Amino acid sequence: MKTPQLPDVGSFIREQRERSALSIRKLAEMTGVSNPYLSQIERGVRRPSAEILRSIAEALAIRTETLYERAGLLDRTEPPGISDAINAEPKLTTGQKQALMEIYQSFISNDQEDS
Repeated sequence: MKTPQLPDVGSFIREQRERSALSIRKLAEMTGVSNPYLSQIERGVRRPSAEILRSIAEALAIRTETLYERAGLLDRTEPPGISDAINAEPKLTTGQKQALMEIYQSFISNDQEDS
C-alpha cells in the first residue's frame, strides 16, 4: 500500500534507475541502501528519509530537490524551469541530460565571451 504523500517518488526513482541502466543491486550499492529497502521505496511501501533521497539523487545524477518535491518534503513555489524539464524528461539518457544542461548553462552564463 502506497503512502498517500508519496504518490510517485518510488516510481520516479525506478524510472530514473532504469533509464540509467542500473540494476536495483547496483543502485543499492551506490547509495549504501539495502536492496530490499530500495525495492520497498520503489514500490511505495517505505518512506525514504531526506538523506536517503539525497544519496539516490546523487547516484542517479538528478537534482535532490526533484526527489524532495516528489516525496512531499519541499513545496514547489515556482513553475518548473528548464533544468527541471531536462531532468524530468523520460526519453533522455543521463548523458543526454548532462549534455543539454551544459549547453543550456553556456547560453545563460553571465560570462559569455560573445556578449
